Amino acid sequence: MFYGLQGSLLDQTEAVGTRALGDTVRRTELTRGAWVDLRPGWLTGADELFTRLALGGPAHVDWRAEVRQMYDREVATPRLLRFYSATEHWPDPVLQQARSQLSEHYRQELGEPFTTLGMCLYRDGRDSVAWHGDREGRASTHDTMVAIVSIGAPRTLMMRPSGGGESIRFTLGHGDLCVMGGSHQRTWEHAIPKTSRPVGPRISLQFRPHGVR
Repeated sequence: MFYGLQGSLLDQTEAVGTRALGDTVRRTELTRGAWVDLRPGWLTGADELFTRLALGGPAHVDWRAEVRQMYDREVATPRLLRFYSATEHWPDPVLQQARSQLSEHYRQELGEPFTTLGMCLYRDGRDSVAWHGDREGRASTHDTMVAIVSIGAPRTLMMRPSGGGESIRFTLGHGDLCVMGGSHQRTWEHAIPKTSRPVGPRISLQFRPHGVR
Protein backbone atom coordinates (compact mmCIF):
# COMPACT_ATOMS: atom_id res chain seq x y z
CA MET A 1 0.00 0.00 0.00
CA PHE A 2 0.88 3.70 -0.15
CA TYR A 3 4.18 4.66 1.52
CA GLY A 4 4.70 1.06 2.66
CA LEU A 5 1.58 0.82 4.84
CA GLN A 6 1.42 -2.45 6.78
CA GLY A 7 -2.31 -3.14 6.81
CA SER A 8 -4.39 -5.00 9.36
CA LEU A 9 -5.23 -8.54 8.18
CA LEU A 10 -8.60 -8.43 9.98
CA ASP A 11 -9.48 -5.02 8.55
CA GLN A 12 -8.83 -6.15 4.98
CA THR A 13 -11.72 -8.65 5.16
CA GLU A 14 -14.38 -5.99 5.79
CA ALA A 15 -16.06 -3.42 3.58
CA VAL A 16 -15.58 0.27 4.30
CA GLY A 17 -18.20 1.48 6.78
CA THR A 18 -18.84 2.18 10.46
CA ARG A 19 -19.81 0.02 13.41
CA ALA A 20 -22.25 0.93 16.17
CA LEU A 21 -21.40 3.51 18.79
CA GLY A 22 -23.82 3.40 21.72
CA ASP A 23 -22.36 1.70 24.79
CA THR A 24 -19.24 0.60 22.85
CA VAL A 25 -17.72 4.04 23.51
CA ARG A 26 -15.44 4.24 26.55
CA ARG A 27 -15.14 7.63 28.29
CA THR A 28 -12.23 8.84 30.40
CA GLU A 29 -12.87 11.89 32.58
CA LEU A 30 -9.89 14.23 32.70
CA THR A 31 -9.40 17.40 34.76
CA ARG A 32 -10.87 20.91 34.40
CA GLY A 33 -14.06 19.65 32.76
CA ALA A 34 -12.36 17.81 29.88
CA TRP A 35 -12.98 14.25 28.76
CA VAL A 36 -12.02 11.84 25.99
CA ASP A 37 -14.05 9.03 24.40
CA LEU A 38 -12.47 6.03 22.66
CA ARG A 39 -14.06 3.50 20.33
CA PRO A 40 -11.39 1.14 18.89
CA GLY A 41 -12.01 -0.18 15.38
CA TRP A 42 -15.09 1.96 14.76
CA LEU A 43 -14.41 2.37 11.03
CA THR A 44 -14.30 -0.90 9.11
CA GLY A 45 -12.24 -1.34 5.95
CA ALA A 46 -9.95 1.43 7.20
CA ASP A 47 -6.97 0.29 5.13
CA GLU A 48 -9.10 0.39 1.97
CA LEU A 49 -10.26 3.92 2.81
CA PHE A 50 -6.66 4.95 3.46
CA THR A 51 -5.70 3.72 0.00
CA ARG A 52 -8.59 5.61 -1.63
CA LEU A 53 -7.72 8.90 0.08
CA ALA A 54 -3.94 8.64 -0.23
CA LEU A 55 -3.69 7.34 -3.80
CA GLY A 56 -6.38 9.42 -5.45
CA GLY A 57 -8.67 7.98 -8.09
CA PRO A 58 -12.39 8.67 -7.57
CA ALA A 59 -11.64 9.76 -3.97
CA HIS A 60 -9.17 12.40 -5.11
CA VAL A 61 -7.68 14.52 -2.32
CA ASP A 62 -5.56 17.48 -3.34
CA TRP A 63 -3.19 17.23 -0.40
CA ARG A 64 -1.52 20.55 0.39
CA ALA A 65 1.84 21.34 1.93
CA GLU A 66 1.62 24.49 4.03
CA VAL A 67 4.35 26.76 5.35
CA ARG A 68 4.39 28.76 8.58
CA GLN A 69 6.43 31.72 9.65
CA MET A 70 8.94 30.82 12.36
CA TYR A 71 10.82 33.90 13.49
CA ASP A 72 12.65 35.15 10.38
CA ARG A 73 12.02 32.19 8.05
CA GLU A 74 9.28 30.04 6.58
CA VAL A 75 9.12 26.40 7.66
CA ALA A 76 7.15 23.62 5.96
CA THR A 77 4.41 22.07 8.08
CA PRO A 78 5.55 18.48 8.86
CA ARG A 79 2.44 16.81 7.38
CA LEU A 80 0.09 17.26 4.41
CA LEU A 81 -3.30 18.87 4.94
CA ARG A 82 -6.76 19.28 3.44
CA PHE A 83 -9.82 20.96 4.97
CA TYR A 84 -13.40 20.46 3.71
CA SER A 85 -16.22 22.82 4.63
CA ALA A 86 -19.81 21.65 5.05
CA THR A 87 -20.70 22.81 1.53
CA GLU A 88 -17.76 21.22 -0.35
CA HIS A 89 -17.86 17.83 -2.04
CA TRP A 90 -16.19 15.35 0.32
CA PRO A 91 -13.91 12.75 -1.27
CA ASP A 92 -15.70 9.58 -0.09
CA PRO A 93 -19.32 8.87 0.92
CA VAL A 94 -18.27 6.96 4.05
CA LEU A 95 -17.03 10.27 5.47
CA GLN A 96 -20.55 11.75 5.34
CA GLN A 97 -21.85 8.52 6.85
CA ALA A 98 -19.38 8.87 9.71
CA ARG A 99 -20.31 12.52 10.22
CA SER A 100 -24.03 11.69 10.40
CA GLN A 101 -23.49 8.86 12.88
CA LEU A 102 -21.29 11.01 15.12
CA SER A 103 -23.82 13.85 14.98
CA GLU A 104 -26.63 11.52 16.03
CA HIS A 105 -24.66 9.85 18.83
CA TYR A 106 -23.51 13.15 20.39
CA ARG A 107 -26.62 15.19 19.49
CA GLN A 108 -27.90 15.75 23.04
CA GLU A 109 -24.47 16.47 24.53
CA LEU A 110 -23.10 18.64 21.73
CA GLY A 111 -26.35 20.36 20.84
CA GLU A 112 -25.40 20.72 17.16
CA PRO A 113 -24.10 18.51 14.34
CA PHE A 114 -20.56 17.95 13.20
CA THR A 115 -20.17 19.83 9.92
CA THR A 116 -16.55 20.07 8.70
CA LEU A 117 -13.75 17.64 7.88
CA GLY A 118 -10.06 18.26 8.42
CA MET A 119 -7.53 15.75 7.12
CA CYS A 120 -3.84 15.32 7.92
CA LEU A 121 -1.49 12.89 6.18
CA TYR A 122 1.50 11.83 8.28
CA ARG A 123 3.84 10.25 5.72
CA ASP A 124 6.28 8.65 8.18
CA GLY A 125 7.68 9.12 11.68
CA ARG A 126 9.21 12.47 10.78
CA ASP A 127 5.77 14.02 10.30
CA SER A 128 4.16 15.30 13.49
CA VAL A 129 2.06 18.00 15.13
CA ALA A 130 3.24 19.96 18.17
CA TRP A 131 1.32 20.49 21.40
CA HIS A 132 -1.82 22.53 20.73
CA GLY A 133 -5.55 22.89 21.29
CA ASP A 134 -8.10 23.49 18.51
CA ARG A 135 -8.87 26.96 19.89
CA GLU A 136 -9.77 28.95 16.79
CA GLY A 137 -13.36 30.18 16.78
CA ARG A 138 -15.87 29.22 19.46
CA ALA A 139 -13.63 26.57 21.02
CA SER A 140 -11.59 29.36 22.65
CA THR A 141 -14.52 30.25 24.93
CA HIS A 142 -17.05 27.38 24.81
CA ASP A 143 -17.09 23.64 25.40
CA THR A 144 -17.21 21.66 22.17
CA MET A 145 -16.10 18.37 20.61
CA VAL A 146 -13.50 17.27 18.06
CA ALA A 147 -13.84 13.71 16.76
CA ILE A 148 -10.76 12.05 15.24
CA VAL A 149 -10.80 8.85 13.20
CA SER A 150 -7.35 7.38 12.54
CA ILE A 151 -6.67 5.26 9.45
CA GLY A 152 -3.38 3.81 8.31
CA ALA A 153 -0.46 2.92 10.56
CA PRO A 154 -0.96 3.39 14.32
CA ARG A 155 0.60 6.50 15.87
CA THR A 156 0.78 7.85 19.41
CA LEU A 157 -1.65 10.63 20.35
CA MET A 158 -0.51 12.41 23.50
CA MET A 159 -2.53 14.69 25.79
CA ARG A 160 -1.59 16.90 28.73
CA PRO A 161 -3.11 19.77 30.72
CA SER A 162 -2.50 23.18 29.14
CA GLY A 163 0.58 24.80 30.57
CA GLY A 164 2.23 21.45 31.25
CA GLY A 165 1.66 18.50 33.54
CA GLU A 166 1.60 14.74 33.43
CA SER A 167 0.74 13.48 29.95
CA ILE A 168 -1.33 10.51 28.86
CA ARG A 169 -1.03 8.65 25.59
CA PHE A 170 -3.20 6.60 23.27
CA THR A 171 -2.20 4.53 20.24
CA LEU A 172 -4.65 5.12 17.39
CA GLY A 173 -4.85 3.42 14.01
CA HIS A 174 -6.87 1.15 11.68
CA GLY A 175 -10.23 2.90 12.17
CA ASP A 176 -10.02 3.88 15.85
CA LEU A 177 -12.24 6.77 17.01
CA CYS A 178 -11.17 9.35 19.60
CA VAL A 179 -13.48 12.20 20.65
CA MET A 180 -12.16 15.11 22.76
CA GLY A 181 -14.98 16.90 24.55
CA GLY A 182 -16.01 19.30 27.28
CA SER A 183 -13.37 21.95 27.93
CA HIS A 184 -10.65 19.84 26.29
CA GLN A 185 -9.63 22.32 23.58
CA ARG A 186 -9.24 25.14 26.13
CA THR A 187 -7.80 23.31 29.12
CA TRP A 188 -5.82 20.45 27.57
CA GLU A 189 -3.39 20.08 24.65
CA HIS A 190 -2.71 17.20 22.29
CA ALA A 191 0.15 16.23 19.97
CA ILE A 192 1.43 13.58 17.56
CA PRO A 193 5.16 13.34 18.38
CA LYS A 194 7.90 12.48 15.93
CA THR A 195 9.36 8.99 16.20
CA SER A 196 12.60 7.42 15.02
CA ARG A 197 10.92 4.03 14.77
CA PRO A 198 10.02 2.88 11.25
CA VAL A 199 6.30 3.57 10.94
CA GLY A 200 3.98 3.63 7.98
CA PRO A 201 1.74 6.53 6.91
CA ARG A 202 -1.37 7.63 8.76
CA ILE A 203 -4.36 9.82 7.92
CA SER A 204 -6.19 11.68 10.66
CA LEU A 205 -9.84 12.52 9.90
CA GLN A 206 -11.12 15.33 12.13
CA PHE A 207 -14.84 16.10 12.40
CA ARG A 208 -15.77 19.43 14.00
CA PRO A 209 -18.90 21.57 14.49
CA HIS A 210 -19.27 24.82 12.57
CA GLY A 211 -16.92 27.58 13.70
CA VAL A 212 -14.40 25.30 15.46
CA ARG A 213 -10.87 24.85 14.07
